[in-house]
Amino acid sequence: MHHYPKHIDLLPVGHVSGTVRLPGSKSISNRTLLLSALAEGQTVIKDLLASDDTMVMLQALEKLGVDWSRTGFDNEYIVTGTKGELPVRKADLFLGNAGTAIRPLAAALAVLGGDFLLHGIKRMHERPIGDLVDALNESGANIEYVENPGYPPIRIHEGHIRSHNLKVRGNVSSQFLTALLMASPLMARTQDVTIHVIGELISKPYIEITLNLMRSFGVEIEQDGWNAFTLKKGQTYKSPGVLHVEGDASSASYFLAAAAIAGGPVKVEGIGKNSIQGDIRFCDILQQMGAKVVYGDNFIEVVSNGPLKCIDDDFNLIPDAAMTVAMLAVYADGPSVLRNIGSWRVKETDRIVAMATELTKLGVDVETGDDWLKVIPATRISDATIDTYDDHRIAMCFSLACLSSSNKQGAKIRINDPKCVAKTFPEYFRAFKALFA
Repeated sequence: MHHYPKHIDLLPVGHVSGTVRLPGSKSISNRTLLLSALAEGQTVIKDLLASDDTMVMLQALEKLGVDWSRTGFDNEYIVTGTKGELPVRKADLFLGNAGTAIRPLAAALAVLGGDFLLHGIKRMHERPIGDLVDALNESGANIEYVENPGYPPIRIHEGHIRSHNLKVRGNVSSQFLTALLMASPLMARTQDVTIHVIGELISKPYIEITLNLMRSFGVEIEQDGWNAFTLKKGQTYKSPGVLHVEGDASSASYFLAAAAIAGGPVKVEGIGKNSIQGDIRFCDILQQMGAKVVYGDNFIEVVSNGPLKCIDDDFNLIPDAAMTVAMLAVYADGPSVLRNIGSWRVKETDRIVAMATELTKLGVDVETGDDWLKVIPATRISDATIDTYDDHRIAMCFSLACLSSSNKQGAKIRINDPKCVAKTFPEYFRAFKALFA
């Protein structure tokens, strides 16, 4: 799709400003593709994210016999729904490292039954899926592990959902609950379905995205707080006709952070004050740290307002954007603590280890615990060569260290293996460099 060099060198930058048109949200794109495939009718999806994670979902749907095509407009697709009856019942699906693809597909296919192999890259096989598989198998699905119990690859056989009272643990990934919610209309043909969450549910805003999109497709879930979710029987997905994918709020965080560090104004287009994405809360953190934020209907603009203030907060609700906060902390006026980020350990890499290791290269003192990270800024940022761990967010985060703030000189930064950004944002470095004044 793109040609990437072995590394990208960023020289110190004194000021950033400009406008960025965001790529589509990964979370919304992959959910929308699956819901469109399961719905009745055709869905025109506008502004779908073009990236590795959506490509594996599109390829999987194709293998499952779902008809989709590009319309000729940029990032616009038409998906012909199958009314919850996927044409193909036997398939080998390679899903890369896309949690947003493998988890919802696993649930839908387990309910429909067939003979499916779901696998991905090596790191995907280290990312847990056991809580989801347990929930499905306990209610009558037939899923087996091909290699290591609790992890992909998994093989899905003909099952028969008997229990319509499902239980799933909420403390490892919210994607397990998302997957069950999205598959619930496939189970609700004759009776109501209730999903109980055991223990604490993390990353709740991602569940809001799921419920919101299900509603767009005509399915209403009743909630008992965050403990139980009930779908009344007989509800099925119906195409909304046209669906616009919001810009990716997690991707927006790098540009908005750049403005908070190095002046701005920077405006991102594609999200706004009514976004359904939880990562919009990143802007609250920017304000807490002293930046100015302006919200429009389809844009957010940030401008810096002097040196950033340090922060000590709970980031359970915005785990992805929290990584960007760790970079803001490098420029802050004192030590910052990011708490309740245990989910970082089971993402594209162990992000607590990776962030700590690379932050240290910038001359910053770092302390870590099971689910927290403390950043103690240095008076100057050291030049560094950053390893990216095949993790798109590490690459995007550390690009920010080349920026100069009102109280700190940016550093010379080399980003190794920049192609990892293709997971969610193939054009990232071009968009970032376009802001350099």
